[in-house]
Amino acid sequence: MELAQLEAFLAAADRGSFRRAAESLYLSQPSLSARVHALEVELGVPLFHRMGRGVRLTEMGRAFRPYTERAIEALRQGREVVDTTRGASGGVLQIASARAIGTYTLPTILDRFRRKYPEIKVHISVGRSSDVLRMVADEEAQVGLCRVLTDPEVVTIHLYDEDICLVTSPAHPFAQAGEASIYDVAREPLILYDRDSTYFVLIGQVCRDAGISPRVEMTLDSIEATKHMVELGIGISFLPRSSMRHELERGSLSVIPLREGHSVSLPTAVMIRRAQHYGPGVQAFLDVLHDMFGVRIPLLESDGQAQARSSA
Repeated sequence: MELAQLEAFLAAADRGSFRRAAESLYLSQPSLSARVHALEVELGVPLFHRMGRGVRLTEMGRAFRPYTERAIEALRQGREVVDTTRGASGGVLQIASARAIGTYTLPTILDRFRRKYPEIKVHISVGRSSDVLRMVADEEAQVGLCRVLTDPEVVTIHLYDEDICLVTSPAHPFAQAGEASIYDVAREPLILYDRDSTYFVLIGQVCRDAGISPRVEMTLDSIEATKHMVELGIGISFLPRSSMRHELERGSLSVIPLREGHSVSLPTAVMIRRAQHYGPGVQAFLDVLHDMFGVRIPLLESDGQAQARSSA
């Protein structure tokens, strides 16, 4: 089964005509017909009804089509990955990101990356941290950004700790007092987001350590919705500091220190799949992270790659 045969099959299926399909692929009609026929012989079934002025898919042809489309798309992505390895001046970089990072931190990283490497295209996938780890381990993404997780097939490099802060509206008594006790928090309506997230688990751990049961009255599906509820004075929340920059600047939210010194931080990391060689696109992205966060990012490089980086 050859790529040219699959392309001929899809072109004919899309256009309903061998003649028009041949024109779209810059082939003669007999050449395209021969490719489709060879594919049918290999599969052992007819893929098209040949009619007087066109063709249409048989039942077997309709069943085969989505697999052909996925195969062509996989090959296209494969070409993009190869392009990435040719040089940091071009290609595509596949990045997976946890939701909060993708919303509040990744745009700043990408802005700097795009200015430094304008020819590298970036494709982003977003999910929970566990999804990011899986995508990197399964090589669906070349780079992952999420909370610190470990996997034997993945290199996890700590970047920074995200502070999770108690926040209220400026009119709340906590804001007027300038601080709050964790035991006072237990008496307030608490608004949280994403019950399955690491953030939710960490907040629960802090409350258990303090021996309190929080009044969780709302569990929302986004940080933005949670912030809006808190701004309206409907409840209080614990939120990542990076998510509140604009609200803190305009004074619509207040960060409240906890009197007992309880704190929550979310270790954040970059992940790459364990390998002997990394493409220039991956190395370029890691170099940008090094510049931004000041952390050492040891790659599992060959001696030649390490020497090249040290002399750059």
